[in-house]
Amino acid sequence: MLSEEAKRKIDREIAKYPDGQRQSAVMAALAIAQDEHGWLPSGAIEAVAHYLGMPPIAVHEVASFYNMYDLAPVGRYKLTVCTNLPCALSGGNHAAEYLKGKLGIDFDETTADGKFTLKEGECMGACGDAPVVLVNNKRMCSWMTPEQIDRLLAELE
Repeated sequence: MLSEEAKRKIDREIAKYPDGQRQSAVMAALAIAQDEHGWLPSGAIEAVAHYLGMPPIAVHEVASFYNMYDLAPVGRYKLTVCTNLPCALSGGNHAAEYLKGKLGIDFDETTADGKFTLKEGECMGACGDAPVVLVNNKRMCSWMTPEQIDRLLAELE
């Protein structure tokens, strides 16, 4: 369940660590596998484990601990809103409620057209930029007022 291109990318990550420490690249390898599949089916987790020489349960533990990894299919755009206390106090909860209303879904749900999945996120290290929305684990959008959210959704449409 890993393409040759994914293996080349993982090899570049492995090369960043000392010899014999392939498992240190597990988080990057999971991200690469998720980019390839859109989420992490069990076969992809097992393939990462095999490629890194790790027990599959150890890789699953990493994948299930961090909320950037998806163990079930998600929409084309996964929107993660930080609602930890600093962000909540700076509008994170309001941004989340606004997104729920605009999309017609709750956290951990996907729109009927499969376009958007809404997730609640833990600290993203951008408290001064709150409220923040992370798009597909790659793009952080800061100071997300309702107007900014409307612009983002229009852009992603």
